[in-house]
Amino acid sequence: MRNLEQVEAQIRSVLLAHGRLNREVSSLDVSTDLYQSGMTSHASVNVMLALEGAFDVEFPDHLLKRSVFGSIESIHHALNQLATT
Repeated sequence: MRNLEQVEAQIRSVLLAHGRLNREVSSLDVSTDLYQSGMTSHASVNVMLALEGAFDVEFPDHLLKRSVFGSIESIHHALNQLATT
């Protein structure tokens, strides 16, 4: 898997393109709540699909939860889980 900085940069890129956030993506802390930053459930689906394409993974049903896509940190954790399975 890519190093931490590359993964975070790619996640931020996906969020910028698909997250529809009302805050500057580059200024977000990794633990910032993305839903409180303007991401809707519809946008989170687009983020999930874009992440699958960007990281060549598929999110299984047990990871299709709001909490998984709630922050950069939680997305990164889920991607790490997928990389080790």
